[in-house]
Amino acid sequence: MHDSRFMIPGSYRQWARDAQLGMQNLQAHGLRSLLTMLGMIFGVAAVVAMLSIGAGARQKVMALIEQMGVRNLIVEAKETTEWQAHQKVRKVSPGLTFEDYRVILADVDDIVTSTPRKRMTPSKTIPQSQQDVPTIYGVGPSYQHIAGLHLLDGRFFSQDDEDRGAPVCVLGISARWSMFGDSNPIGKYVKANDQWFRVIGVVSPQLSAQSDTPGTASVDANNLIYVPLNASILRLEDSYSDVRDEIDGIYLNLSQNADMTSAARVVRAILDSSHHGARDFSVIVPAELLAEQKRTENLFNAVMVAIASISLVVGGIGIMNIMLASVSERTREIGLRRAVGARQSDIVRQFVVEATTISFAGGSVGVVFGFLMSRLIAWLAGWSTIVTASSIALAFLVSISVGLVFGIYPAMKAARLDPVDAIRHE
Repeated sequence: MHDSRFMIPGSYRQWARDAQLGMQNLQAHGLRSLLTMLGMIFGVAAVVAMLSIGAGARQKVMALIEQMGVRNLIVEAKETTEWQAHQKVRKVSPGLTFEDYRVILADVDDIVTSTPRKRMTPSKTIPQSQQDVPTIYGVGPSYQHIAGLHLLDGRFFSQDDEDRGAPVCVLGISARWSMFGDSNPIGKYVKANDQWFRVIGVVSPQLSAQSDTPGTASVDANNLIYVPLNASILRLEDSYSDVRDEIDGIYLNLSQNADMTSAARVVRAILDSSHHGARDFSVIVPAELLAEQKRTENLFNAVMVAIASISLVVGGIGIMNIMLASVSERTREIGLRRAVGARQSDIVRQFVVEATTISFAGGSVGVVFGFLMSRLIAWLAGWSTIVTASSIALAFLVSISVGLVFGIYPAMKAARLDPVDAIRHE
């Protein structure tokens, strides 16, 4: 007596047999099957590749925004080096000042820590940089916490260094390599314009904004030299000092309970009042940028999938065409099956399984092709691409659904054939 645990249900056997027949039919018409699958292959590949591009770009931008700090508010001065434009703005606005900073500290609640910023690019450095000349950031000691800086070596400057305007500096990783190469820079000196600074620390690599993120400055975050704010004001001469704001940035770190949107409104109101509506500043709220980026990401993914799905629909039309041709070619076979007892549901299942097999095979090849496309795009364009499990699952789901939808009509047509007429068909 057979153990029922090892018996395969009849319906499962039928599905397995139909799948086997489907594969045999594909192999018997190899070139035709390949041409039919091309639409599915390119459609699935396009879905996977486009979603990988979107996922890579999203990860980079999200990481950059999160690095800016979702509990931070950043004020950026909109400066110009043109004298006439500067004079026009100065008729109504004093620019960003320490007075603005003090008023903001007094009027904005829940500020945990903060610092103004004075940014400049020296005309020369010693040692000479092997790449672009590093940008100097004059900031307070709290900037390390606000920007989430981690040190590879040494230390960040202290409040005592800030109070004394000490000639010390901390190097970004790119500035460290371009000026000192393999040698350890700690304890050595960097000359910016005519002032020497002793190197006391090196910052670990940071993500950099290259004008991809709205509101962020286009500055290489790794090619920076950090110095105490007082030292930058007292010791460094800025060639554009006549057309520069007193400070060019303000960083505010707020508590976990703070309403970031409300705080941003207060900051904008304060600056609008003191700058008399000149709008020579921008207030960046990373938390708002993060939410906006997520909304943009969802819209981008929907559009990309819709565009790529056109190829899948074209592939589905190809499947319907080949299945209709198959019904015509196999009319006599269908009649014989009906004559020996096959039901309409058996005929429908056979052709639907064949159509699904084509779409599944095309989807499998398309996933591999899409993965290779994403790697090629990353290599040629220098973009970051990430192939996610969700993009593969989505591509497979859509391809198999297309196979089912476009395979049903030929299957129903085959099932409705009159057995007697089908047997007589030549």
